[in-house]
Amino acid sequence: MNKKLVGLGVVSLAALTLAACGSRTSNSGSSTSSEDVSVKAAIITDVGGIDDRSFNQSAWEGLQAWGKEHSLSKGNGYDYFQSASEADYITNLDSAVSGGYNVIFGIGFALESAIAEVAPNNPDTNYVIVDSVVADQPNVASVGFADHEASYLAGVAAAKSTKSNHIGFIGGMEGVVIDRFEAGFVAGAKSVNPDIKVTIDYAGSFVDSAKGQTIAAAQYAAGADVIFHASGQTGNGVFAAAKAENETRNEADKVWVIGVDRDQSAEGDYTSKDGKDSNFVLASTLKQVGTSVKDIANKAVEGKFPGGEIIQFSLADGGVDLAETNLSEDATKAVAEAKKAILDGKVTVPEKP
Repeated sequence: MNKKLVGLGVVSLAALTLAACGSRTSNSGSSTSSEDVSVKAAIITDVGGIDDRSFNQSAWEGLQAWGKEHSLSKGNGYDYFQSASEADYITNLDSAVSGGYNVIFGIGFALESAIAEVAPNNPDTNYVIVDSVVADQPNVASVGFADHEASYLAGVAAAKSTKSNHIGFIGGMEGVVIDRFEAGFVAGAKSVNPDIKVTIDYAGSFVDSAKGQTIAAAQYAAGADVIFHASGQTGNGVFAAAKAENETRNEADKVWVIGVDRDQSAEGDYTSKDGKDSNFVLASTLKQVGTSVKDIANKAVEGKFPGGEIIQFSLADGGVDLAETNLSEDATKAVAEAKKAILDGKVTVPEKP
């Protein structure tokens, strides 16, 4: 396998923000297309779906941006296939091939085995696995992100913002990818205050909003005042718990959420007990999944699909970062110093708890 680390050009996620739309498995769309583009691109979601406000949504926004750039339309040049369960992965991958899509993105590490199974059977189709590696397949590109680096910055922000010296982390399912989020967050927080209390819980799912809300409510009740979630759609429950808690508090005593994968600040609007319109999203880690989708699809158009390569996005090339929505001046300064230390090689962020 060509284990080449490639930095693709990364642009702001904000530039890719388009409205996500469509039904469960879409094959419809207008017939307008002003370019003769030989590439037809599709994403296969994991169970979170394209409206998860996080990982899958970012990928879909990136694919829509690519389609718009080439005057293509949904169902005529690009589309998505949404997976309701793991049993849908191979079915959706096969459906995409049957539909004529020749660049197919598997969004999330859960699709690794499915792509590894179908790729050898379709050598003329190019596949991309996001957040994992499919080795020794010349028609598969593997995309990874240094989530631990962005999470380290989130930990610094949390430690600089907590009033209770107690913060929390909520993960979806335990595994190599979410390990990076947890490890980076804890390391970042303890770099500011080695004695800070960090409560860590896992929901056992990326799609259980009710479980996310229950866990977050318990962490807030136990004294945590900042929670970082890396839990996909489960995180919707974390936002719901924070909103419910903050509506019983004065604005000055709010609890916070740190979002994941994309700028989730829009999820934090609320009205406090003392009648003030406010926002409880402290910051969000950014993971340019949409940018990777757009850039790799463009490389395929140019005849430069990076088959067999491992493409690693990091803090150095803007592939991961932190949206500093409501940070204080002190927290902003600390995050900037932490970022510089990582980029200068003075801090090596752990990837395992």
